[in-house]
Amino acid sequence: MRILLIPDKFKGSASAKEVLNALNKGIKKANPTAEIHNVLASDGGDGFLDAVSSYLNTEEVSVATFDPLGRQLTASYLLDTNNNTAYIEMAKASGMELLTVPEQNPMETSTYGTGLLIKDAILKGAKKIYIGLGGSATNDGGTGIAKALGYVFKNDKNEIIDPIGKNLCAIQSITCEKPELFNTVSFYAVNDVQNPLFGLYGAAHVYAEQKGATEEDIRILNTGLEHLDKIVQQQMNKNNADVHGAGAAGGAAYGLKTFLNAEFVIGIDFLLELAKIPELLTTAKFDFIITGEGKIDSQTLHGKLIKGVVNMGKNYKIPVLGICGKLDIDKNEIFNLGLHDALEISNASKSLEYNMKHAPELIETVVYGYFKLIS
Repeated sequence: MRILLIPDKFKGSASAKEVLNALNKGIKKANPTAEIHNVLASDGGDGFLDAVSSYLNTEEVSVATFDPLGRQLTASYLLDTNNNTAYIEMAKASGMELLTVPEQNPMETSTYGTGLLIKDAILKGAKKIYIGLGGSATNDGGTGIAKALGYVFKNDKNEIIDPIGKNLCAIQSITCEKPELFNTVSFYAVNDVQNPLFGLYGAAHVYAEQKGATEEDIRILNTGLEHLDKIVQQQMNKNNADVHGAGAAGGAAYGLKTFLNAEFVIGIDFLLELAKIPELLTTAKFDFIITGEGKIDSQTLHGKLIKGVVNMGKNYKIPVLGICGKLDIDKNEIFNLGLHDALEISNASKSLEYNMKHAPELIETVVYGYFKLIS
């Protein structure tokens, strides 16, 4: 039996590397002769740099920047000097991982710190910059990034305003002081979702609550994103709000496309190409592909890593098995997603804290049982 492993992290429980290790242990225990090929992947979110560094020769660059609430910190990105290409993970400077639960508030947070990482990469000679967009704590439409690169946002009194979530509705003018800084650089927004900028399926309504927003905050943030797009259409003659993926990372994808002319890249497709998986699948036959993440739910249908792996499985006629901490869709939805099957590792008799702490061993146990049964 030959098996290809392409899991995501189980957020808050196990890194992608830990998930891979647990899957290997479980499969080998059930079938010692199984051939396993491991892929460290990311959909563009947390772990993006780890995945990139596994396949490319890059150096880590540390930069003094700011966290989502404007506090100083040092964050890093990857630079491939031979190809003048930089790889930036938004979560490193603008991520949820940098805030405590009481601090999480997308009305107040900014992508400015990520913008400073981008600026540093440009000043170091990068001509191509890939930005992985998952794990953000923000909902500023990418205006913080734009600010770091010379854009100025003013209100109806011609006063410069700080472009954070709660201030989006106040923006009345947008100018750029230094377009020469970035107009010879190609930007790529490595997207993990396919949502539009605003509306019921947009950045605020779908993702802001998990970033700490109240119902009233969500209304304000959604209105702010819609207003930002209106001003952009009037003053920049650009209309990107409904482009698939514009709502990624609190609209940072929209901001990158609007202010920096970024192209959108599907995260899992990008990493699979780096790992040369399409080449592998044309030369080797696999019995299963196993993917997974902490929770398989309705959001899994909106361009996340699992969906990308499922699409690849369909193309090569390989059944895809999903494994997760929590399964929040029914059997019909599992099949609609394109999965051959889905395995939930949670022990119902134990607490959430227990299941999260023991995720690797639970993965190993569940996978062992599954492959022992079919071996």
